[in-house]
Amino acid sequence: MIRSEILRDIAPVLRDHLVVCNIGLPSQELHMIDDNAKNFYMLGTMGLASSIGLGLALAQDKTVISIDGDGSVLTNLGTLSTIANNVADNYILMIIDNGSYGSTGDQPTYAGRKTRLEKVAEACGCENVVTCRGEDTGETLQAAIDSGKMTIIVVKCDSGNIKLPVITMDPVVIRDRFMKAVAD
Repeated sequence: MIRSEILRDIAPVLRDHLVVCNIGLPSQELHMIDDNAKNFYMLGTMGLASSIGLGLALAQDKTVISIDGDGSVLTNLGTLSTIANNVADNYILMIIDNGSYGSTGDQPTYAGRKTRLEKVAEACGCENVVTCRGEDTGETLQAAIDSGKMTIIVVKCDSGNIKLPVITMDPVVIRDRFMKAVAD
Protein backbone atom coordinates (compact mmCIF):
# COMPACT_ATOMS: atom_id res chain seq x y z
CA MET A 1 0.00 0.00 0.00
CA ILE A 2 1.37 3.45 -0.90
CA ARG A 3 0.74 6.82 0.75
CA SER A 4 -2.03 7.96 -1.64
CA GLU A 5 -3.98 4.74 -0.98
CA ILE A 6 -3.65 5.29 2.77
CA LEU A 7 -4.88 8.87 2.45
CA ARG A 8 -7.83 7.70 0.37
CA ASP A 9 -8.72 5.13 3.05
CA ILE A 10 -8.52 7.53 5.98
CA ALA A 11 -10.14 10.57 4.31
CA PRO A 12 -13.53 9.86 5.95
CA VAL A 13 -11.86 9.75 9.38
CA LEU A 14 -9.91 12.96 8.74
CA ARG A 15 -12.91 14.93 7.49
CA ASP A 16 -14.20 15.93 10.94
CA HIS A 17 -10.83 17.06 12.31
CA LEU A 18 -8.22 19.74 11.72
CA VAL A 19 -5.42 18.35 9.55
CA VAL A 20 -1.96 19.78 8.92
CA CYS A 21 -0.49 17.92 5.96
CA ASN A 22 3.17 17.55 4.98
CA ILE A 23 4.61 19.44 2.00
CA GLY A 24 4.62 18.29 -1.57
CA LEU A 25 2.92 15.15 -2.74
CA PRO A 26 1.10 14.30 0.54
CA SER A 27 -0.67 17.68 0.45
CA GLN A 28 -1.36 17.34 -3.28
CA GLU A 29 -2.78 13.84 -2.75
CA LEU A 30 -5.02 14.87 0.16
CA HIS A 31 -6.18 17.91 -1.80
CA MET A 32 -7.13 15.69 -4.76
CA ILE A 33 -8.76 13.00 -2.61
CA ASP A 34 -10.82 15.19 -0.28
CA ASP A 35 -10.23 18.94 -0.42
CA ASN A 36 -11.58 20.38 2.80
CA ALA A 37 -11.30 23.75 4.57
CA LYS A 38 -10.15 21.85 7.68
CA ASN A 39 -7.04 20.67 5.79
CA PHE A 40 -4.00 22.92 5.97
CA TYR A 41 -1.79 22.05 3.04
CA MET A 42 1.89 22.76 3.60
CA LEU A 43 3.36 24.18 0.42
CA GLY A 44 6.83 24.66 1.86
CA THR A 45 8.78 24.30 5.11
CA MET A 46 9.78 20.65 5.05
CA GLY A 47 9.83 19.14 8.53
CA LEU A 48 7.40 21.55 10.17
CA ALA A 49 3.94 19.98 9.75
CA SER A 50 4.32 18.20 13.10
CA SER A 51 5.44 21.38 14.89
CA ILE A 52 2.65 23.49 13.41
CA GLY A 53 0.08 20.82 14.28
CA LEU A 54 1.30 20.64 17.87
CA GLY A 55 1.15 24.43 18.23
CA LEU A 56 -2.40 24.44 16.91
CA ALA A 57 -3.44 21.64 19.28
CA LEU A 58 -1.96 23.47 22.26
CA ALA A 59 -3.89 26.63 21.31
CA GLN A 60 -7.41 25.12 21.22
CA ASP A 61 -9.48 22.01 22.02
CA LYS A 62 -10.32 20.48 18.63
CA THR A 63 -8.56 17.30 17.54
CA VAL A 64 -5.55 18.09 15.35
CA ILE A 65 -3.92 15.47 13.14
CA SER A 66 -0.55 16.15 11.54
CA ILE A 67 0.29 13.99 8.56
CA ASP A 68 4.04 13.94 8.14
CA GLY A 69 6.55 11.78 6.30
CA ASP A 70 9.58 9.95 7.57
CA GLY A 71 11.84 12.19 5.50
CA SER A 72 10.32 15.35 6.94
CA VAL A 73 10.50 14.11 10.51
CA LEU A 74 14.14 13.13 9.94
CA THR A 75 14.88 16.73 8.90
CA ASN A 76 13.43 18.01 12.18
CA LEU A 77 14.00 15.32 14.80
CA GLY A 78 13.74 17.97 17.52
CA THR A 79 9.99 18.01 16.92
CA LEU A 80 9.67 14.63 18.68
CA SER A 81 11.27 16.00 21.87
CA THR A 82 9.07 19.08 21.66
CA ILE A 83 5.96 16.92 21.28
CA ALA A 84 6.96 14.68 24.20
CA ASN A 85 7.50 17.67 26.49
CA ASN A 86 4.37 19.61 25.49
CA VAL A 87 1.57 17.07 25.75
CA ALA A 88 -1.68 17.97 23.99
CA ASP A 89 -4.18 15.15 24.29
CA ASN A 90 -6.05 16.50 21.26
CA TYR A 91 -2.99 15.95 19.05
CA ILE A 92 -2.08 13.03 16.80
CA LEU A 93 1.07 12.86 14.72
CA MET A 94 0.79 10.34 11.92
CA ILE A 95 4.15 9.65 10.27
CA ILE A 96 3.76 7.91 6.93
CA ASP A 97 7.00 5.94 6.80
CA ASN A 98 7.62 4.79 3.24
CA GLY A 99 11.40 4.83 3.66
CA SER A 100 11.81 7.55 1.06
CA TYR A 101 11.74 11.25 0.35
CA GLY A 102 8.62 10.83 -1.75
CA SER A 103 8.19 14.40 -2.94
CA THR A 104 11.73 14.73 -4.29
CA GLY A 105 12.03 11.52 -6.28
CA ASP A 106 11.84 8.62 -3.82
CA GLN A 107 15.43 8.82 -2.63
CA PRO A 108 15.84 6.44 0.35
CA THR A 109 15.72 7.78 3.91
CA TYR A 110 17.48 6.30 6.90
CA ALA A 111 14.04 5.27 8.19
CA GLY A 112 14.10 2.82 5.29
CA ARG A 113 17.35 1.43 6.63
CA LYS A 114 18.25 1.25 10.35
CA THR A 115 16.48 4.24 11.93
CA ARG A 116 13.14 3.41 13.58
CA LEU A 117 11.13 6.57 14.14
CA GLU A 118 8.87 4.82 16.66
CA LYS A 119 11.95 4.08 18.78
CA VAL A 120 13.20 7.66 18.37
CA ALA A 121 9.80 9.00 19.50
CA GLU A 122 9.84 6.71 22.55
CA ALA A 123 13.43 7.72 23.37
CA CYS A 124 12.34 11.38 23.22
CA GLY A 125 9.66 10.63 25.82
CA CYS A 126 6.54 10.24 23.71
CA GLU A 127 4.28 7.93 25.72
CA ASN A 128 1.70 6.69 23.20
CA VAL A 129 3.57 5.46 20.14
CA VAL A 130 1.88 2.99 17.81
CA THR A 131 3.18 1.33 14.65
CA CYS A 132 0.84 -0.07 12.03
CA ARG A 133 0.77 -1.31 8.44
CA GLY A 134 -0.75 0.90 5.78
CA GLU A 135 -3.92 -1.17 5.53
CA ASP A 136 -4.52 -0.80 9.30
CA THR A 137 -4.17 2.97 9.37
CA GLY A 138 -7.87 3.85 9.48
CA GLU A 139 -8.56 1.60 12.44
CA THR A 140 -5.40 2.74 14.23
CA LEU A 141 -6.16 6.42 13.63
CA GLN A 142 -9.73 6.07 14.86
CA ALA A 143 -8.52 4.29 18.02
CA ALA A 144 -6.06 7.14 18.66
CA ILE A 145 -8.82 9.73 18.25
CA ASP A 146 -11.13 7.76 20.54
CA SER A 147 -8.42 7.39 23.20
CA GLY A 148 -8.28 11.13 23.87
CA LYS A 149 -4.52 10.81 24.37
CA MET A 150 -1.74 12.40 22.37
CA THR A 151 -0.53 9.67 20.03
CA ILE A 152 2.28 9.19 17.55
CA ILE A 153 1.37 6.72 14.80
CA VAL A 154 4.12 5.41 12.53
CA VAL A 155 2.53 3.94 9.42
CA LYS A 156 4.78 1.51 7.54
CA CYS A 157 4.03 1.42 3.83
CA ASP A 158 5.56 1.07 0.40
CA SER A 159 7.23 3.89 -1.46
CA GLY A 160 5.50 5.20 -4.55
CA ASN A 161 3.77 8.24 -5.96
CA ILE A 162 0.84 8.91 -8.20
CA LYS A 163 1.06 11.63 -10.83
CA LEU A 164 -0.99 14.69 -10.07
CA PRO A 165 -0.86 18.45 -10.49
CA VAL A 166 0.38 20.91 -7.89
CA ILE A 167 -2.16 22.68 -5.69
CA THR A 168 -3.10 25.85 -7.56
CA MET A 169 -5.00 27.38 -4.65
CA ASP A 170 -3.31 30.54 -3.43
CA PRO A 171 -1.50 30.00 -0.09
CA VAL A 172 -3.38 32.96 1.41
CA VAL A 173 -6.69 31.28 0.52
CA ILE A 174 -5.51 28.02 2.11
CA ARG A 175 -4.54 29.92 5.26
CA ASP A 176 -7.71 31.99 5.47
CA ARG A 177 -10.16 29.16 4.96
CA PHE A 178 -8.25 26.98 7.45
CA MET A 179 -8.28 29.77 10.05
CA LYS A 180 -12.05 30.12 9.56
CA ALA A 181 -12.46 26.32 10.04
CA VAL A 182 -10.40 26.49 13.24
CA ALA A 183 -12.60 29.32 14.56
CA ASP A 184 -15.91 27.57 13.72
